[in-house]
Amino acid sequence: MAAHEQSPDRYPEHIPVLRDAFVDALFSDPDGYYVDCTFGRGGHSRALLARLSDKGRLLAIDRDSEAVAAGEKLASEDGRFIIRHSDFAQLEKTLENEGWEQVTGIGFDLGVSSPQVDNAARGFSFRHDGPLDMRMDTGSGLPLSSMLAHVSERDLIDVLRNFGDERYARRIAAAILKAFHARTLHSTSDLENICFHAVPKQARYGKTHPATRSFQALRIWVNGEMDQIDAGIAAAMSHLQPGGKLAVISFHSGEDRRIRDLIEAQVHACICPPEMPVCVCGRRPTMRWLQKKPLRADEQELAANPRSRSSMLRVAQRLSDTEAKKLAGYSGDPLMCGELH
Repeated sequence: MAAHEQSPDRYPEHIPVLRDAFVDALFSDPDGYYVDCTFGRGGHSRALLARLSDKGRLLAIDRDSEAVAAGEKLASEDGRFIIRHSDFAQLEKTLENEGWEQVTGIGFDLGVSSPQVDNAARGFSFRHDGPLDMRMDTGSGLPLSSMLAHVSERDLIDVLRNFGDERYARRIAAAILKAFHARTLHSTSDLENICFHAVPKQARYGKTHPATRSFQALRIWVNGEMDQIDAGIAAAMSHLQPGGKLAVISFHSGEDRRIRDLIEAQVHACICPPEMPVCVCGRRPTMRWLQKKPLRADEQELAANPRSRSSMLRVAQRLSDTEAKKLAGYSGDPLMCGELH
């Protein structure tokens, strides 16, 4: 049956990053079952629905209630689409509730969406004055203001370093907590000003605003994003059918390294020490790389959507049992075992 003639360009208000590359990576069967783990405003979902037949199905999830509301409107218009208010950590449960044991493709678009950034009330951006919130799901969890009330300086330094690669984490953490406990930190504008003045003068006027890494790190911390990624990617890989594909868009090096390592652990499944001449652990690979080196936005997309400049797409595919056994069989050869490490 022919795919639906639904153009994603009908929705120009939000430009999805790496839309065509993302959908090309996921799509393989017009009758397949697919999962969009970050609906946002539906740019990727609509592009994927445009390729599905009447038998194809698309399940989307999002932890943001505003995104879910937008998705419910699409679901009322297209019977092939369903959306659930959930997050990456609940992906396993969500798929089980829908009765989707194996799926054709699962995609993730990590980080914060443009509508979230552009809404000052959400507190994600230092370009718009807003509350110290940063929650992706405003109905659960603690806002940034509450988390700052209970964090130690040592832990906040770790947050800025680990989630933002912030060079001046010690100075910024100290300045943030000093202002917070002095009750002079009330909004994202205050936070931006603190970050700006906490770094040395020579670091204040580079290509990137001095508050960028700190805002990123604090958002990841507030939303528990790294733990969410761990649970979501693990569930995705376990629910892909043989030949099914996993596509993940990330936006900073910490996320990208996490994705790479999670997939790599299933591509090279052997955990024997390097000095072992043959594999004795018996672990089989379950995935193969289709796009190990991250794919980035081209010049045309960068011109149309500057926010795509830091996007990175990695793609992997689920192995069949036969393929996994064949690859595991190599571990019996002392000359080949090294390839599994």
